[in-house]
Amino acid sequence: MKLSYYYILLFLLQLLTNCCNSFNSKNRELQVFRYNESDNISSLDPAFARNLENVGACNQLYTGLVQLDNQLNVLPDIASRWVISKDMKQYNFYLRKDVFFHKNECFSNTKKTRNVVAQDFTYSFNRLIDPKVASSGSWVMDYVKNYKALNDTTLVINLKKPFPAFLSLLSTKYCSVVPKEALSFYGTDFRKKPVGTGPFQFKAWEENTKLVFRKNPLFYEKDSLGIRLPYLEAIAITFLPDKQAEFLQFIQGNLDILRSIDNSYKDELLTPKGNLNPNYANNVVLRKTPSLNSEYIGFFLGNDNNPLKNKNLRKAINYGFDRKAMITYLRNNIGIPAENGFIPKEIPGHNGQNGFTYQPLLAKQYYKTYLKESNNSKLNLTLGTNADYIHICEYIQRELQKIGIPIKVELMTASSLRAKKKAGQLSLFRSSWIADYPDAENFMIPFIKEKFAPNGPNYTHFKNPTFEKLYRKSFTIPDINERKFIYEKLDSILIEEAPIIPLYYDEVIFFDKKNVVGIPNNAQSFLYLKTAKKLKEE
Repeated sequence: MKLSYYYILLFLLQLLTNCCNSFNSKNRELQVFRYNESDNISSLDPAFARNLENVGACNQLYTGLVQLDNQLNVLPDIASRWVISKDMKQYNFYLRKDVFFHKNECFSNTKKTRNVVAQDFTYSFNRLIDPKVASSGSWVMDYVKNYKALNDTTLVINLKKPFPAFLSLLSTKYCSVVPKEALSFYGTDFRKKPVGTGPFQFKAWEENTKLVFRKNPLFYEKDSLGIRLPYLEAIAITFLPDKQAEFLQFIQGNLDILRSIDNSYKDELLTPKGNLNPNYANNVVLRKTPSLNSEYIGFFLGNDNNPLKNKNLRKAINYGFDRKAMITYLRNNIGIPAENGFIPKEIPGHNGQNGFTYQPLLAKQYYKTYLKESNNSKLNLTLGTNADYIHICEYIQRELQKIGIPIKVELMTASSLRAKKKAGQLSLFRSSWIADYPDAENFMIPFIKEKFAPNGPNYTHFKNPTFEKLYRKSFTIPDINERKFIYEKLDSILIEEAPIIPLYYDEVIFFDKKNVVGIPNNAQSFLYLKTAKKLKEE
């Protein structure tokens, strides 16, 4: 009997241990957020936060003077407040005193950290413009004349000329603060041994395989209840390059979020109208929000013998296809048809003005006028695109053939497309413009004469004196509510002159596991996890 009791007790202890281990395992799982970067991460140095992958990681590791809220308004961050001079050229920033760098062996003191001071920003800005660093973000300092730290908590930045979007520009990850000690200690290895002030800190990185961040216990932000952020204990990032494999990992529960939609599984997750497939409603939540990205096809206007110099032909093409049908049937309703100009809906300056809609009779009329004026019935137009947009370009090609406009679609690699549009070797080219900062001024840059490719992003070689004059005038108006009227006029000029074919304003799309909460919608497609939580699944 005693032996039987012994085995029963042993069994109960083993059962209790297994239950505790299972509970602890599940509890740990709730503290770790997992996502995938199919395009990899090349650097964890904010000076090279050029693409979404690098920015996504740097968002967790670094902070700067200011930040943006969910509506893209500029809010304080390390700078608790600022004062702008009347001439709009001097900015005085006053820093918080409770911001500390991540604990790291690069600091020689016993605490292995120190608080951020204004001199750290002058050092960080110096790195951006240092040719030896060769930062991809050096351009953010183009409007800056000089900067200096008056003391530990006061930073002064002087501009060469007024630039109303400057605060928005400072929200980019390029402008994050980094400690001199870390760069001196790690040298070029700082790209993989980062030290910042963000809600998470670096733990480990096996390149091309896995990247891990841990909670920063010194992070200075708190929620409305006074609880220190972040809530999560860790972030684990994988680097599966295959989109289908990423999708399967998400469906199997090994990833907490799917941050894009790929043609390989688009029709599996979404209905034709762009809603979540009911088969996944119990486990997945779909989030969509307008993006700061305008997709377009550009006309190259730099060649005097180019038939596209004729505005009637450009308008005929713009009116000759149905953008709404294109979004519905080719993109499962992801995106907003660009029928109101170039500026997307999330930006002040987009006012819903009439742009290009589907009007085949009007398109034919413009085309007949072009033929009459040019006496040219043998068009030889080539539309360059890469594989991701071939279906859209072929759709436009078919629609324009109904009007009588012949266009050849040429499929090429992304690198070849970039090279040819820079060199002006394509009659038409598919492109996009993603704003680095949330001000409509950013969407006017591709149409400024001084930005002609290959020295800038004006791949169309569009030029217009009235446009240039209004663009310069916008710099003198500090109030966005007044400045947006200038942007509306600029956008109306683009509609009238038609240097491009606006296709659609893109949307940011996220698929979350149903137990994930607290991730804000973000029009820049950035992932912010300082307020994210994983709840216990029912």
